[in-house]
Formats: sequence, structure tokens, C-alpha cells
Amino acid sequence: MLDELILYQWEIFITAEVLSLAALILCGAVRYFFGKRRLSLLFLVFFLVLLITEAGLAILIYQETGEISNFLIIITIFVIYACTFGIFDFMKLDRWMRKKIGGWRGVDLLSDKDRRIMARQKDPKYVAMKYRWSSMAHLTVFSAAQFIFWIYGTSGLNEMASYITDLSWIGAENAAETPYANDTIYGISMVWAIVFIIDFIYSWSFTIFPSKPKG
Repeated sequence: MLDELILYQWEIFITAEVLSLAALILCGAVRYFFGKRRLSLLFLVFFLVLLITEAGLAILIYQETGEISNFLIIITIFVIYACTFGIFDFMKLDRWMRKKIGGWRGVDLLSDKDRRIMARQKDPKYVAMKYRWSSMAHLTVFSAAQFIFWIYGTSGLNEMASYITDLSWIGAENAAETPYANDTIYGISMVWAIVFIIDFIYSWSFTIFPSKPKG
């Protein structure tokens, strides 16, 4: 059974992600379009079950192989996102669906609080502050992940310090010349570093170059 899970791990993960997205969409549609609140909660519970299943699958595979693979890293990123930024994105999607579905039904599904939040999201100062916080959260997660990767790939703090003071290893083709344990973790870290830098610059651009208030 475990061998089959390892063999079809990517297929299981992709299927779970598709079902998770469908569960969130159906949760909103059933709740606001048909007014079935209890049924919508079942879809939300189904989403949580899928998330826990993905995390459990990653733990089982790691216990069996003992390796930090692409699959383990990607699932970890998805789970962390779902438990952090994903919550706020879901709330934003929920408000958007209520606005759209309410418009189709000719019913106002938004509360005064929802309108205040949506109006606040058009305020450049609030947007800049939100992106500053998200960039610092990304920095914290990125730094923590890199620290764990370096612990896994180096012999101690002294070796870590040598890599920090001498960055000539960046861009090396062989992971053995880097503080990472293997080519997989090294490659993912380099891609993540590029994404982090772009995201950090983009996030702070709202502070450095604030936009005009929207009507």
C-alpha cells in the first residue's frame, strides 16, 4: 500500500489540489447561490480533510524514504500557504463570490464590515502596509526554510558561517559546492530565492511608489 502511495504520489497530490479548489468554489456557490449553509460546511470540511491528507502523505513518504524530495518540499509549501496567506485569500474570494452571486440573485450578500474591508483595500496606504507585512512574513518563512536546509546540508554553524561570508558558491552547478544537501534542494532554493527577491521588490514598490486613491 505504501509503495503504491510513493509510486503515485504526484497523481494523488494533483488530484487532491483539484478537489480542494472545487470544494472551495462549491462551498461558496452552495452557501450563497442556493442558501444551503450546512451543505456548504461539508465542502469546507472536505477541503480541510484533503489538506490534512496531503500533509499526512508527505510525512509517510518522508518516514519511508528519509529524503527531502521535491514532493515533500512542494507539499510543505502548499500546506504552509493554506494555513497562512491562504486563509486571507479565501476570505477575499468569499467576499468576491458574495458580491457576484448577490448581483446575479438581486440580493445584497455583503455586510457593512465587508464593504468597509473592500473600501479599505482601495486605500494606497493600507495596501502598502499590507504588502510590507506580507513581504516580512515571506522573509521570515524563507529565512527559516533556508536555515533548515543548511542544517540538513552542513556540519554545523562554523561551516554555515563560511558560506555566509563567502557567497562565491551561488550559481555553482554542483550542490556539493553549496550548503545544500543535494541538487533538488539547491535548485528549489535558488528558484525560491529569485521569487522571493521579485516578491520583496514588488511588495515594497507600493510603499516607495504609492498609487493614487481609487474611487
